[in-house]
Amino acid sequence: MSYVKDYGRSSSTQVVQATMSKVYAWMTLALAVSAIAAFYTASSETLIRFIYGTRWGIWALLIAEIALVVYLSARLNKISFATGAVVFGIYSLLNGVTLSSILLAYSAGTVYTAFLSTALTFGVMSLIGYTTKKDLTSIGSFLMMALVGLIIASLVNLFLRNSMMDTIITYLGLFLFIGLTAYDTQKIKQTLSMQGQWGVDVRKIALIGALSLYLDFINLFLYIVRLLGDRR
Repeated sequence: MSYVKDYGRSSSTQVVQATMSKVYAWMTLALAVSAIAAFYTASSETLIRFIYGTRWGIWALLIAEIALVVYLSARLNKISFATGAVVFGIYSLLNGVTLSSILLAYSAGTVYTAFLSTALTFGVMSLIGYTTKKDLTSIGSFLMMALVGLIIASLVNLFLRNSMMDTIITYLGLFLFIGLTAYDTQKIKQTLSMQGQWGVDVRKIALIGALSLYLDFINLFLYIVRLLGDRR
């Protein structure tokens, strides 16, 4: 029996609402896993030396994270929901380990302020994306092109190390992911509304949707931390 049939005669709107709650539940769980992993890693001298004591440690983590995201995004329709959930969990764990660098580089007050600011901003923009009647598809296309440009500019500035360019990138990244939060929320809602036509398991839609919003939240947090800039 499919996941949708479990709702019996529930309307499409009820299915969307119920599944969106699962999207946020998965996202929140992933954020909790990342937070625990980050705090544990930052408090372990052994892990800190292992990850940051060599050049390949952090790069190995980053490559593994990219591989997991690509795998989950490309193969979700072909793998089981359970496998997808495990991959998402592993990714959240590894990303938390990587995020331990934030706890080491910035003061606790900056991190907590950034997290609260991120949660508030994310909540407002996600609510806008869920409730707005305006189609954000055209805006989304622009945001995706801007994201590619932001990635290229960030890579270039790794070598230039230009402080002015870094500030510009930080502000652009912040506004970009504010917009993407609203766009991705609406996109998930629209996808769930059309799932009956596609015959896709809504649990998988919820999982990939949670991944999208998780990434939006993490990137918002990173840019807000950089904006606050109170390093240790």
